[in-house]
Amino acid sequence: MSILPGLLLAAGLSLAGTAAGAATIEVTIDQMEFKPAVVMARPGDTILWRNKDVMDHTATSRGNFDVEIPAGKSGSVVVKADGRFEYECRYHPNMTGRIEVAR
Repeated sequence: MSILPGLLLAAGLSLAGTAAGAATIEVTIDQMEFKPAVVMARPGDTILWRNKDVMDHTATSRGNFDVEIPAGKSGSVVVKADGRFEYECRYHPNMTGRIEVAR
């Protein structure tokens, strides 16, 4: 898993542990798509990408986070602050998604 630490913290995202009562929101990667493409989260929630494809993908939000998600594996990020985070797969830029974080 590759993360841009300084940018990650500035964006209010982290790979650290989750807060009590926080949810895990799963995004499935299947047939070259993030499903669902848009997720709503609250600060402290974990976004978990589960890759069901036979190829590697990433969840990359330029300047915010860059999560490597190997084929058949998963990767995650914990959202820490309100905001809207557009992301894509670096290897397949037509694969896009969005995380909307609000209290």
